[in-house]
Amino acid sequence: MKLRVVTSTLIGSIILAFLTPFSAQATEPTFTVMSRNIYLGADVGVALELIPDMPAAAQFMWDQVNKNDFSKRSIALAAEIKEYKPDVIGLQEATIWYCKKNAWSKKTEVFNFTDQLLKSLDGDYVLASKDGETAFNPGYSINPIPFLTMVKDPTRFQKIFGQDKAACGFQIGDALAVKKSLADQIVQVGNTEYEASYSIVPTLMTIYRGYTWADINIANTPVRFVTTHLESIWDENKVPNAAKQATQLISDLKDTQMPLVVIGDFNSDPRDPRPTNAANPGLQPTASEECPAGDSKCNAYRLMRDAGFNDAGPDSSDPTTFTWGMNALLTGPDADRLKSAQGMGNEYGFTDRLDYIFAKNGIDVTTSQIIGYKAPYATDHAGVFAEFTIVNTLADQSAPLPEHKPFPISFWQWVGIALLALLIWRIKQRLTRA
Repeated sequence: MKLRVVTSTLIGSIILAFLTPFSAQATEPTFTVMSRNIYLGADVGVALELIPDMPAAAQFMWDQVNKNDFSKRSIALAAEIKEYKPDVIGLQEATIWYCKKNAWSKKTEVFNFTDQLLKSLDGDYVLASKDGETAFNPGYSINPIPFLTMVKDPTRFQKIFGQDKAACGFQIGDALAVKKSLADQIVQVGNTEYEASYSIVPTLMTIYRGYTWADINIANTPVRFVTTHLESIWDENKVPNAAKQATQLISDLKDTQMPLVVIGDFNSDPRDPRPTNAANPGLQPTASEECPAGDSKCNAYRLMRDAGFNDAGPDSSDPTTFTWGMNALLTGPDADRLKSAQGMGNEYGFTDRLDYIFAKNGIDVTTSQIIGYKAPYATDHAGVFAEFTIVNTLADQSAPLPEHKPFPISFWQWVGIALLALLIWRIKQRLTRA
């Protein structure tokens, strides 16, 4: 009798040992995600200070883009991606730089950061696409405008246009790249815009933001991935556009029942809006009557958390996880912020946490870490890498996300641009004659 009991127990243990791994594998698939702001290549803040001298602003940005040679940066970013091997990558500031020979010529693509990065990855990754739709949302752009955005680059432009100067502009967007092995597992793809926009120059220069998304079958379970870049510019005593855009994103996602991952640069730190006497070297939103310190309605990060999204981590309140602080030329920490960062507890010069991966609807975080915080720097942000386990393996496909179209440029905006270009041209003509 005793022998029979022992034998039954032994057989049961052997059966359990064989079944457990297969059961776990079948019911709890895992996948990995990376968030990476790849940097448009120039300090927009300095350029904005040069406006209304738009030619000076354009030249400043063009010179910095050349110095921050993306052909080299893409190799470093690709090496990082090859090391971590994420299944899905959310890219922000996926930038295309265009130039025009003259007012009548078509735009010529001079730099395409997304294409360069994918090329550096040796074809192992592709942009998610399905039924003619690609997971690339163009976001906002500053078009090449003759006389207004003229830049000088003889070495490059002589080869392209046969002249020393050209009108140049850029378009930044959000993109979802996936392992090539997942390309045939993509169910649907979409791109949309936020209704809240920011005008730098009224009627002439407006910043639009949006997001791109894709549904991908992971081990036969549909998972929705979204990547976005919320607005960084904010006005005193107003709800930041980042918070307004997060509110719309949450609303757009409210009917998604399947496992959901949201990746991006949210331009929001858990400490925002900050008391006026608090350390704020990154110039994040400060407290006001409309936005009291720590008010959730004015903080995109808190809005996401309040809506039930889990922050994959690592702990965003820990200074060692801050992701923003490199200088514009990527030679190291911003000199004006390094001391503040070290005082906060970040030895690498990062002063704010802006980049996150959020999850919801039956996804558990297995592990997460900050990447790209040590030199050499391929971009001005550190990134986030996380591994997830799908708990909700019985999820059904959710309906597509709502579509929002960008506000088209109006007739009067074109008239304004033309008049401003004509005014600058006439001023230059007079100065030349003088």
